Amino acid sequence: MEKIQPSLLKRLMPLIIFIALAALLAIGLTLNPRLVPSPLIGKPAPEFDLPLLFNEGSFSNKDLMGQVTLVNVWASWCFACRQEHETVKQLSRSGVRIIGLNYKDEPDDAKNWLAKLGNPYQVIAVDYNGRIAIDWGVYGAPETFLIDKAGIIRHKVIGPLSSKENYDELMSVMSTLEK
Repeated sequence: MEKIQPSLLKRLMPLIIFIALAALLAIGLTLNPRLVPSPLIGKPAPEFDLPLLFNEGSFSNKDLMGQVTLVNVWASWCFACRQEHETVKQLSRSGVRIIGLNYKDEPDDAKNWLAKLGNPYQVIAVDYNGRIAIDWGVYGAPETFLIDKAGIIRHKVIGPLSSKENYDELMSVMSTLEK
């Protein structure tokens, strides 16, 4: 058996590296980012204290205690947030407590968006620079967190709630929690 010449191996190395990177990329493209488990599931909601969009004062993680709550991360610039907005309004009308987390948005843009489309939120906290969203593990808007009465994150939805799959999964988990 003949040995591979070092010069041949040198010439083939870029091709070998390219094939290896292409294989890794192909595998990565088949993964569903919505299936990435959140390390926060089963843990208390991260601490925060944020100003409110419409009123003076603030809203903190302590205000999540006592009842099942959805924390919906949204922004006026977010196309998918507009897609899910009717679903969020429907949930609010059915009695679900929904707290808005306005993400990296201009306050006037957020207020105008809500004036035009309707405000389904009981309270809206403003995360202007996105620092709190980082603590929550937010990839981008929209994302929704299901918080139980004890302030524990029980479920996370990445993407719009208007997706049947996202909505059904959220409702399934929510039905297991005591209201």
